[in-house]
Amino acid sequence: MQTDPIADFLTSIRNANQAKKVDVTVPSSKIKVEIARVLKQEGYIAEYATQEDNKQGTITVTLRYNDRERVLQHIERVSKPGRRVYVGKGEIPRVLGGLGVAILSTPRGVLTGSAAKSAGVGGELLAKVY
Repeated sequence: MQTDPIADFLTSIRNANQAKKVDVTVPSSKIKVEIARVLKQEGYIAEYATQEDNKQGTITVTLRYNDRERVLQHIERVSKPGRRVYVGKGEIPRVLGGLGVAILSTPRGVLTGSAAKSAGVGGELLAKVY
């Protein structure tokens, strides 16, 4: 049985968002911190913070709401351990006609679809968010 820490991270955010929680804390990793950075940069979450301990540390994501309405409507994992999805620079999908964001893991780090397209790189399609 394989575990998917990125899917667990996105599911924790999705569940906390559905329950209208203020924040969610999950075990940390470099890729999770980078995904949280992209989500904050795009305005889907309010803040994220990492706490170090003698193990792997934790990351706390503070969700964002506008007048009790969720800013983050949908977040889904695309590439999975059993089925990796790679896209070239010309194949990067537009999410919700350009209103959403595709999150990619590229040789230049974790980027949004538009940033990867402008940088001229492709990579693994991690998630779609809107």
